[in-house]
Amino acid sequence: GEVHHRFVTCLRHLTTTEVSTALRPFYFNVHPDLFGQYPNQRAINENSLKQLSSIIEMLQAKRWIKPTSLQFYLRDKKCEEGSFRLIRIHINERDVREAVLTILKTCDLPTEYVDKIPKPPKPKETVRVNSSTIDFSKINEDDPVFGPIVMRQRMDEAKEALKLRNWLAKNRKSALEKNEANRPLREEVDRLRKAIAKEWKLTDVRWDCGWNATHFRGCLQSFMSLAEQHPEVMHILKGRTLVFAPFTGISLEGHIMLNSGEVRHNWLDLIKNVRKYDAVLFRIPGFEKSVSQVLRGIKVGRRKFMPKILAGEYERNLQQITTSLSDYHGRRGFPKQWPQSLQDYEIVIETEAGPLMVSPTGQFIVPSSLPGFLLVSFITKNLEEAKEKMMNYKNNKHVERSLQKQCIDEFQLFDLRKDDNVTPDVMIQCCERLLEKKTDLKPFLKGVHLNIATYYSVLSDGVVCIPWNWKL
Repeated sequence: GEVHHRFVTCLRHLTTTEVSTALRPFYFNVHPDLFGQYPNQRAINENSLKQLSSIIEMLQAKRWIKPTSLQFYLRDKKCEEGSFRLIRIHINERDVREAVLTILKTCDLPTEYVDKIPKPPKPKETVRVNSSTIDFSKINEDDPVFGPIVMRQRMDEAKEALKLRNWLAKNRKSALEKNEANRPLREEVDRLRKAIAKEWKLTDVRWDCGWNATHFRGCLQSFMSLAEQHPEVMHILKGRTLVFAPFTGISLEGHIMLNSGEVRHNWLDLIKNVRKYDAVLFRIPGFEKSVSQVLRGIKVGRRKFMPKILAGEYERNLQQITTSLSDYHGRRGFPKQWPQSLQDYEIVIETEAGPLMVSPTGQFIVPSSLPGFLLVSFITKNLEEAKEKMMNYKNNKHVERSLQKQCIDEFQLFDLRKDDNVTPDVMIQCCERLLEKKTDLKPFLKGVHLNIATYYSVLSDGVVCIPWNWKL
């Protein structure tokens, strides 16, 4: 975009560093930290220093200021603790130098430092310079007058650096290098996954612990050597999905979950006992049906990104909610405004500490410990919202997939994924904006493995994470 330059008239007025040095004796007398025991005096000085900072910034930029009167408490060194002098400083100058002299003289402080600095030449020698050339680099952020200006400047620089185009321009090269360096590792992981799946007739082998491909390869190698040492139990894996995950157990989908950080001996124990876990899994549909029957035929679903949970624990959660709903229904019946059937709605039962909410996909997410009366009241209040979100999600799912593919093709991306917490509506918004700005962004995205998240980062394997609500 067009850059607007602010110009100041440079009359060899004091530099930022000179003003800071000249006012140092003044700060030593009025700094809020000197008034720790006296909150009123502290507050007045704090407020006046903020105003002074703004006045000096405007004078530096040669902008007009209206006459201002500032109050300050000065510590009276000659008198006992707790005695102060209230002074009023009237600033009506057009020049920083004059303003600084007024401040010092009003407080009876020496002015030699300023007097020694050469005075400005006559106005006819005026030259124009860009105000961005004022050097704030030597000023400390704690400086009572210039601190806020320095902070603002640094924040502006940080914001600028976090604009998508600037950030990609800076990080694309290193991301592509990491991605390329990581290629042999990805190929090795792929080869090991296929070999394990083929050898033990698994449906799939997955990784569910973030992005770390090195760790995944280590787990695959460990599993291979375990399987070679104990081939007699591996037939149990036939037709199953193997997932390296944050816990060991059987997931609700019946996947065999192996904790990626655990010793192989525990993996072996689980594989030997899969049949016992399966007995619980076979009972779960019955328990889900009980919840559905007591709640007018509602579908009992699972969240796509539901925190991973073991089948036995889920079974207990279902029992708990069924009991509290049956008790409530037996005593009070359901509200009259409910439809005769809730079969178009979906409920997800989570752990006791789980959330109570309508998910972005329109599901009722409910902790198993919720008492019947609260659950009924929650459903009653949110029937409309759930229906609307469900409809939006159905439409959004297809739009999201299509936009994702369009972005991969248009930008020639290596891949495009998203974090679990990026919902379809947000992903759609992000992809649409990327495509809208394709002329600006295309040179920076070609060949990139892009992940839509809530932060900027280049991961060790070259995956580029950008926030969905990026600014150009």
